[in-house]
Amino acid sequence: MQINRQRLLQDLADLGTIGRTPEGGVSRPSWSEADLEARRWLMARIQAAGLTGRVDGAGNIFGRWEAGGPVVLVGSHLDTVPNGGTLDGALGVLAGLECLRRVKEEGIRLRHPLELVAFTDEEGAFGGFFGSYAFAGKLTHDAIARSRDVQGRSITEAMGHVGLDSAQALSDRRDPADIRAYFELHIEQGPILERQRASVGIVETIVGIQRFGVTFRGRADHAGTTPLQDRKDALMGAAELIRRAHDLILTEGTPASRVTVGFMHVKPGVPNIVPAEAYLTLELRDVSSAKLEQLQARSRDLVHRVATEWGLTSSIETILNINPVPLSTDLQQAIQSAADELGCSTMRLPAMAGHDAQVVGSIAPAAMIFVPSRDGRSHSPAEFTSEDDIDRGANVLLNALLRCSGT
Repeated sequence: MQINRQRLLQDLADLGTIGRTPEGGVSRPSWSEADLEARRWLMARIQAAGLTGRVDGAGNIFGRWEAGGPVVLVGSHLDTVPNGGTLDGALGVLAGLECLRRVKEEGIRLRHPLELVAFTDEEGAFGGFFGSYAFAGKLTHDAIARSRDVQGRSITEAMGHVGLDSAQALSDRRDPADIRAYFELHIEQGPILERQRASVGIVETIVGIQRFGVTFRGRADHAGTTPLQDRKDALMGAAELIRRAHDLILTEGTPASRVTVGFMHVKPGVPNIVPAEAYLTLELRDVSSAKLEQLQARSRDLVHRVATEWGLTSSIETILNINPVPLSTDLQQAIQSAADELGCSTMRLPAMAGHDAQVVGSIAPAAMIFVPSRDGRSHSPAEFTSEDDIDRGANVLLNALLRCSGT
């Protein structure tokens, strides 16, 4: 059984116009106008396919074929990073939609219903994984209260703008007993498959992520009249932390360890005033829970030592804490069997980016299928996967879903 290749490619092209940037990328941060347009577009596609569509309290979009349970879920997310690519997240949602359409068109009777899901805010405009956290029952009142975008707008305000109450997301936990499996097709976002000339990646483990907000506080002084040795420069503390955190990972980490400072804000932000406050995000990743815990403990200690050395005070806020998640070996085998049947070359590998599958995988069997990314590029307009690789990945997904849904 095969997907309708041209229909899937057309869907990807159509969705890719929503939030299009002058550079050829896509900007659809969660709850932006572009994201809202994409949501309406997807719901129209779900309804046109004759699927049962709904939106839960977290803003997650569902499209279901057949009643009963437990259900086999398939999906990803619609939101993007600013000026990202057209495939990250979107491929998993639209390939899942195409799979459900083909099953329905062929009149295939299933022992387990199929359900499409597009999760809210995977990319982190408001912190990340809001929708899948709600789905998995891992969302809290405090997390909702802390969820704000870089402009300071709360997720409560953003959702309220479209008539949704963010507190309702706390009531949308899915019973794990109702989930037979979750599948997510995704571009690799790295160079491994392309280098190894493999058509399909079967993900074994998804990386753990610890993201912190670090604030250094010093003293605002005149940039001309205050000698360097007399300053309490918060930005110097932040700069020192960035350099030493990088060295820490190189010396104490593994080949799978990562550290990134992706955002910084300085106050008062005036050229002729010594910075009184510097805020930055510090993100750690590893596929080993033990190594990740070691690195975060060492990083926290490093923050305090740097603050002391530069005469500053410091504080650390946990933004994201996701453990590494091993994916279902049974579902990996279903993917392998589907790929073998279709003649696709495969390799096993970890996922070094965060995905909704790791949140769902903490409560139910989950699996991920990767397709190659040209030059390993992602989160940029240069993101590209060939039409043939998209076709192969979607067909492996379809046949894995059929195996798992009990045709």
